[in-house]
Amino acid sequence: MKPPFRTQFLLFVVLCAFTVLNLTPVLWGFLTSIKQPVDAFAVPPKFIFTPTGEFHHQIWIEHEFWRFLLNSIVISIGTVCISLPIGTMSAYGLSRIRSGGAKGLLAGMMVLRMFPQILLAIPFFMLGRMLNLIDTYWAMIAALVALNQPFTIWLMRSFFIEIPDELYESASLDGCSTWQEFRLVALPIVKPGLWVAALFSLLFAYNEFLFALVLTGPHTKTLPVAIAEYGGEDVNYWSLAAAAAIGIMLPIVLFMMFLQRHLVRGLAFGAVKG
Repeated sequence: MKPPFRTQFLLFVVLCAFTVLNLTPVLWGFLTSIKQPVDAFAVPPKFIFTPTGEFHHQIWIEHEFWRFLLNSIVISIGTVCISLPIGTMSAYGLSRIRSGGAKGLLAGMMVLRMFPQILLAIPFFMLGRMLNLIDTYWAMIAALVALNQPFTIWLMRSFFIEIPDELYESASLDGCSTWQEFRLVALPIVKPGLWVAALFSLLFAYNEFLFALVLTGPHTKTLPVAIAEYGGEDVNYWSLAAAAAIGIMLPIVLFMMFLQRHLVRGLAFGAVKG
């Protein structure tokens, strides 16, 4: 039954207020990035000002932030391309195993994911230095794949277990091997879930700071590490940091807009059974 108009209106008002509350820091950062410091930090705030693109030009052209963006994109895409296939196949296998061993393995991965990252950063750094991989893409990709696997496996397993066993039995009767059941039966069904897993893996890799701080260097520095260098008491650095933060958000926002249809389908996958 359709809810009353008053309930719908109240829900709409609450959602609008929640959206405005969440977008306020983003809007404030954007305004700071196009204001001169004297206007950006005026008390009371100035909403009538002459906009400037000076800080965006400085951060992306003069300070060459486009190189750090390229590093972030390479590391993020590399992490997704390796993590998603491995995690998907592992999740499929664990979804088909009904024994207690599979549950124990899943619980162990969850415990590993709960470890504070600072406990793992030092061993990864020592291993990377021993293998001469510090300041390379491979060090960051390997670390992020290892950290991301528990989440990817748990997420994809939740999609696989929604597939009825009767589909696998029908495929087996038709002569499909285990690999064919996975490739021809399971994967097409969980395709929306793959988009969700890919998006969250990309966000995880794109926003990672601690491991990027430890494992990268001048040649592979990512955006979160680069933007952290702009701070302190100089208000000009705050305007540069605001310009960089807005620029960092744009690729992810555009990517999410492009995947919006797949994302909604993936988040709703398995919500209704029958």
